[in-house]
Amino acid sequence: MSGKDNTGTLKAAVGVLGLSTVALLASTIGLAVKENNAAPAAPAAPAADTMSAVAAAPSTTDFVALKENSIFLDYRDNVCAGAQLAVANKLCADLEVPTPQAGGNVTKGYVGDLDVGSLKPHTDTYFQGDMCPVNVHWHLGTEHYSYGQYDENGNGPHGTAKRPEWANRDLAAAGEKVRGGFHCHHYDEKEEKFTKPYDWKYCTNMEVGETYEVHWPHSSVGDCGTVNQYQTPFYDGVFCNLSMEQFAAIAVDAQNIASNVGVHGQVFTVVNDEQYFYPDMMRGMIIDKQRNMGTDIHYYTGSTTGTSRSNEMCSQYAPITWQVDRQCHMISASSFDKLCHDMLLQRDDMKDDLYPHGSRELVMDSLVANNAADAESLAAAAAAAAAPAAEAAPEEAPAAEEAPATEEVAAEVARNGNLRA
Repeated sequence: MSGKDNTGTLKAAVGVLGLSTVALLASTIGLAVKENNAAPAAPAAPAADTMSAVAAAPSTTDFVALKENSIFLDYRDNVCAGAQLAVANKLCADLEVPTPQAGGNVTKGYVGDLDVGSLKPHTDTYFQGDMCPVNVHWHLGTEHYSYGQYDENGNGPHGTAKRPEWANRDLAAAGEKVRGGFHCHHYDEKEEKFTKPYDWKYCTNMEVGETYEVHWPHSSVGDCGTVNQYQTPFYDGVFCNLSMEQFAAIAVDAQNIASNVGVHGQVFTVVNDEQYFYPDMMRGMIIDKQRNMGTDIHYYTGSTTGTSRSNEMCSQYAPITWQVDRQCHMISASSFDKLCHDMLLQRDDMKDDLYPHGSRELVMDSLVANNAADAESLAAAAAAAAAPAAEAAPEEAPAAEEAPATEEVAAEVARNGNLRA
């Protein structure tokens, strides 16, 4: 056996191995940096069956279907059901005291011929009178008449009503042909937004290009602010918290009715154009000063409407306040469909108001109240009432020893509002 020292050889081998290891580590680090700086790889495409499952999944929740099992929307808990007070129509000629009727002419400057004495419509906002909307429904064409806005010169897919057309017709149900009223002037068969069909999901018997007059009945004795607020028929909502005995007691003064029951009326031409989408038609008349919506209002006292009434057959649900927008506006079909969707989500079943009702014929002047008002006339009346006070400037009070002290003079001063009781 040889005795040669191999230490040098071993050290050389270790050195070579160390250099190789360092080189390998450097290469690994360089590769990692290169991979990190590169663009990330595209994810693998999902399998075809996965794509099909996603496409088949519903994109929205069917809230109407959920109503069926909701503990909050059980119709059996509806405290307003059947609250309507039975007040039958009556021949106008047989009424001992004629009741003012609606819908009438609301053209600026128009005043009816029926003398209603001191009876006044409610001219503040309805919520200021503690009234809330209890229903929403609409009529084919318009029941009211506003010259230059909705009248015999308007148009729609099926024309418009003549002025006047005195006739008595029956109220039609959903799906049947109903009497149409007057129409707006917006319709143009050459423009697609008036003729392109809309895929209605919730409303029925509706048509793009048509004119509809929307009514929002309000009442101070409705079940305001609760799940029972909106009702069909609207009479259930109007009389929800009022018995016949209570009604008879307050009806002694007709002003009590006009101050506690009112209707918003607003007229629209339906277009298939989402620029005119409005998301909440449940709460009442749309008020938008920039677009002159709900600003030109005709106030008067009238009655309930519908084609079961005419100029021979009067409604005895009167006198109630009417606040009617004289202007006609365009609104998208989707706005109405959203409204019908919202109606279907109420506790009460509002399906009987998801379609346009027939329009009452224009009420004769002799049956329209002579108490019409608008913003201008109200302002003029307020100015006239303030004028005497401004002209009669208070004189300097006489010296105490010269002041008359008779009871008659004191009473006169009190009547002029200068003293408090």
